[in-house]
Amino acid sequence: MSTAEETPGAEDVPWGEVTPEAARRLLVAAVEAFAERGYHATTTRDIAGRAGMSPAALYIHYKTKEELLHRISRIGHDRALEILEAAAGSGGTAAERLADAVRSFVRWHAGHHMTARVVQYELDALSEEHRTEIVELRRQSDAAVRRILNEGVAAGEFDVPDVPGTTLAVLSLCIDVARWFNVQGRRTPDEVGALYADLVLRMVGSGTQTGARKK
Repeated sequence: MSTAEETPGAEDVPWGEVTPEAARRLLVAAVEAFAERGYHATTTRDIAGRAGMSPAALYIHYKTKEELLHRISRIGHDRALEILEAAAGSGGTAAERLADAVRSFVRWHAGHHMTARVVQYELDALSEEHRTEIVELRRQSDAAVRRILNEGVAAGEFDVPDVPGTTLAVLSLCIDVARWFNVQGRRTPDEVGALYADLVLRMVGSGTQTGARKK
């Protein structure tokens, strides 16, 4: 993700796992271009130009534009799954784990909103093989949240008549942050995460809220 999208609360080094440096720069440029113009309106020349490279140089690292999108999507979905599974497997009550999952998931979508927009909303541009792979990662993310909700219902912490539907609502609420978050806004990623954790706990009928407040 680009330096421009990093905000207080961003948790990791932008695309530090991507090497060599030229390949990382191309991913940064692709995220910016896809987020601003959309995948289909972006050309490989646009991406190479943003990275300060020639179009020919791009093909040294990525065979196609779709390969770039797949790499971005895979890394982003791996991170999302890591966040949710870590929360689901942590100690504490179901309410505490749900709040942690939502807080961390929202914070990532706000702190890395450009990347998140590409990761979450360009799925249909992937090849069938790559889309199948990403859909499986989404299924696992869904399962992590559903697990917390089921355990909360079983423990009497949550009043959730429809766990699958509520799981979808929770994830959709969190993901949509990437659409509207603005670094010039009055809330930081941490504050948005706290707010959404509070909202979700109210949604599931938990008597435990985070106490997030903002005047």
